[in-house]
Amino acid sequence: MSTEQTAIKTAYFSIIGNTLLALIKGLAGLFGNSYALIADAIESTADIFSSALVFLGLKYAKKPADDNHPYGHGKIEPLITFIVVAFLVTSATVIAYESIEHIQTPHKTPKPWTLVVLGCIILWKEVSFQIVLKKSKETHSSSLKADAWHHRSDAITSVMAFIGISIALIFGEGYETADDWAALLASIFILYNSYLIFRPALGEIMDEHLYDDLILEIREKSIEVPGILGTEKCYIRKSGMRYHVDLHAIVDSNITVKKGHDLSHKLKDYLHSEILNLGNISIHIEPNDCSL
Repeated sequence: MSTEQTAIKTAYFSIIGNTLLALIKGLAGLFGNSYALIADAIESTADIFSSALVFLGLKYAKKPADDNHPYGHGKIEPLITFIVVAFLVTSATVIAYESIEHIQTPHKTPKPWTLVVLGCIILWKEVSFQIVLKKSKETHSSSLKADAWHHRSDAITSVMAFIGISIALIFGEGYETADDWAALLASIFILYNSYLIFRPALGEIMDEHLYDDLILEIREKSIEVPGILGTEKCYIRKSGMRYHVDLHAIVDSNITVKKGHDLSHKLKDYLHSEILNLGNISIHIEPNDCSL
C-alpha cells in the first residue's frame, strides 16, 4: 500500500470514529446533565468536518504532477491543516463561551454513569491519537498529524470533563458547575494544541529549513554512489507527503560532461531507491577542484 493510500485509509478511520463519538457524547451529555460532555460532542462534530477535509485534501494531493503543478498537488496539505486549525480554534471558542454561560446558570449535577461513558471515550480517543499519529509519521502527512492532534485534544476535553464531573459528584451541592469549569479549561488546552499544529504547517508552506536529519541521510547515501566524491548544497522543500531535493554533487573535474550527466542519473536513481518519499530530485554537478 502506498503512503497516499495509507493516509486516505486513516482519514476514513477518523471520520467514522468521530461520527460515532459525536452521537454518543451528545446523547450522554443531554440525558446525563453534563455540559462538559455536550462540549465534547461539539468538538467531535467539528472533528467530523475537519477529518472529511483531511480526506478530500489527501485525495487531491494524490493527483500526479501536471503542466500547471510540476511539483504535484501536495501543497494542499498544509492549507487543509490551516482549515483544521481554524475548526479547532472555533470549537475552543464556542466551548469557552458556552462554559461561561453555564457557569452563571444554575443546573443539575451530572449523572454518575456519565463517568463510565467518559472513561470509554478517553480510552478510545487516546488509541485513535496513537494510531493516526503513527500513520502521519509513516506517510509524512502534515494534515494527518493535525487530525491526530484533533483526537488528542478531544481526549484532553474528555479528561477535563471526567475530572469536573467527579468533583461535582464527590462534593455535591454547590459544585454543579465543576464540569463547566473543566470544559473552560479544556478550551485553553485546545487553543494551545492549535498553535502546535499550525506552526509546522506554516513552516512547510514557507519552505523553511526543517529537515536536517533527511539532509544528513541524503549526504551519507550520495557518497555511496561510485564517482560521487561528496556533496555541497542540499535544499529540501516538502509538498504533501513528498520531499523535493536540490542537491549539488561533487565529482572528479577531469571526467567528461557525458560521464557527469550519467553520474547524476545514477545518484538520483539510488536516492529514490534508498530513501522513501523523495519526490523530484534536481542534481547539479560540481567539479572537485572548484568545490568550497
